[in-house]
Amino acid sequence: MTTTLDSNPPLGVYLTPDERAQIGKAARERVSRTMQGQWAPAADRPDPVALLLEQEFTRVPGLLPLRHERMGVSAFAFYRGTAVIMANDLGAGPNSGLQVQLCGDAHLSNFGLFAAPDRVPIFDVNDFDETLPGPFEWDVKRLCASFVLAARDNGLAADQATGTAMEAARQYRLSMIQYAGMTELDIWYDRVDPSTLEAWAQRTTGRMGEKAMRKSIAKAQTRTSWTAISKLTEEVDGRRQFTDQPPLLVRVPDDAIGRTLLRDALPRYYSTLATDRRRLLERYEVIDIGHKVVGVGSVGLLAWVLLLQGRDSNDLLALQVKQAQRSVLEPYTAVSAYEEMGERVVQGQRLMQAASDSFLGWVKGALGREYYVRQLRDMKWSPDPSGFDALRLNAYAGLCGHALARAHARAGDAIAIATYLGTATTFDEAMGAFGASYADQVAVDFVAFQAAVASGQLAGGEATQDIESYRAIMRNPTKEPEPAPRPGS
Repeated sequence: MTTTLDSNPPLGVYLTPDERAQIGKAARERVSRTMQGQWAPAADRPDPVALLLEQEFTRVPGLLPLRHERMGVSAFAFYRGTAVIMANDLGAGPNSGLQVQLCGDAHLSNFGLFAAPDRVPIFDVNDFDETLPGPFEWDVKRLCASFVLAARDNGLAADQATGTAMEAARQYRLSMIQYAGMTELDIWYDRVDPSTLEAWAQRTTGRMGEKAMRKSIAKAQTRTSWTAISKLTEEVDGRRQFTDQPPLLVRVPDDAIGRTLLRDALPRYYSTLATDRRRLLERYEVIDIGHKVVGVGSVGLLAWVLLLQGRDSNDLLALQVKQAQRSVLEPYTAVSAYEEMGERVVQGQRLMQAASDSFLGWVKGALGREYYVRQLRDMKWSPDPSGFDALRLNAYAGLCGHALARAHARAGDAIAIATYLGTATTFDEAMGAFGASYADQVAVDFVAFQAAVASGQLAGGEATQDIESYRAIMRNPTKEPEPAPRPGS
């Protein structure tokens, strides 16, 4: 099912603030704020296990057990790896028609700290594999449900779990109202920097929270490329190279075709960068290549790591080259405006983030696979919510809600969305109800997932430890197969 969405005004068409507010009011007629809280599975809802099997058709088979192991830790971990299921659920229902650039996978673990190009740590959305234009509430709903699931995993009471979802929505609404009153340039330049984070922590969790936030910022500042390099590499015959840590990290053999293909693709990647960044990278030589497993939902996609050396062995840089496929949202919104999925990811990230990685770019490989490129680690850090009590989880929910509103205000119409949300708590309460109901659905799907792994329908056991099984892929790479047809299509 593809849902027709209202679009933002065409480029060059100017609307007054009053006209933009009218769009928000009209959206309430389409889908009321109370309706946003309603959730029930569609009568023809696809089997969630079938959706996962379809998605995994193009992934590295030997890594699928690891993907399922990580998803099997808890209902929340399962949720992290199943954006495809929620996309289907959201796409099957009505929407506001108020479009923004969506993250597409806006759960709470996809927010965190990272370095802006000026080396200041900022807090923002930090995962864009599924980014695509779509109705703003889809990101909000995914965020709110993630907090309910995390709260339940932490043993919080039902009202506390629902309260975290309501807080995320409340802060999203209040922040969007704030952005609706700002100039477009002020919205564009706004970001959540260390001073903002410390003030937020002090206001929501007191002096102890402010102290903890300072420690988190200091920790992020230590997570540079060099920390990654020291952990993932070793010196062999006076030269740095990646270590073999299968299945999480496997060095690409010197005689692998994949190594040559990746090197040959670099000029195409450089062409997507601004001239100054390109000139900088041209001073570096690729000295080693590996494959590193990342995330939960991304496990099984190709994710190369490049080790580059500048003037000497103390001048090293690590880049990640991560495979990009079509967004899980695309069947329910519209075909991406970008032919290459790596460009889709990069352009969506640039639209939503207050500041993006200096080396963010994209490339299409010689065999047809598409990738985006970024630094492997640059002050990137996200908190572990498993140890959060109700107060801290509630504060984090508000922070994520604010960051998401800022991203949507950059890439959408803050006035129209703020008008739709209104000053009452109707939307907040609706998101609390949705988050709780959808978390119940995730729990049901999680049981079905566990049964599928136990029965062998989904690959279980341990991920392949044999280094040669991964090196075989690198020595004899082939163009990825076309995705299997959608069940029931």
